[in-house]
Amino acid sequence: MKRYCQTLKLRDDKELIAQYVEEHKHVWPEIKAGIREVGILDMQIYILDNTLFMIVDTVDDFDWEKDNARLATLPRQAEWEAYMSQFQQADENATSAEKWQLMERIFKL
Repeated sequence: MKRYCQTLKLRDDKELIAQYVEEHKHVWPEIKAGIREVGILDMQIYILDNTLFMIVDTVDDFDWEKDNARLATLPRQAEWEAYMSQFQQADENATSAEKWQLMERIFKL
């Protein structure tokens, strides 16, 4: 299994942040299906103020660039990304990979 960690900033607006959190309680079925289809086994998002932290666990042969590019072409993915952009501190036309910044692991016990 591979693990990737990413971070993203939301707009610093309490109402938008609350709406973003609420939307993630009801992620569209096509989004969940696409995530699994490309080899993502588990995905978790944590929040502190307007900072998000995402953990992505994948199958061993997952290729970050190739499989995320494929994910972007699956049903409703572009629509979801466009909808989520209203909450995020990023260009509304940016891809998910451009918005979510990969983090480097610096310690493991």
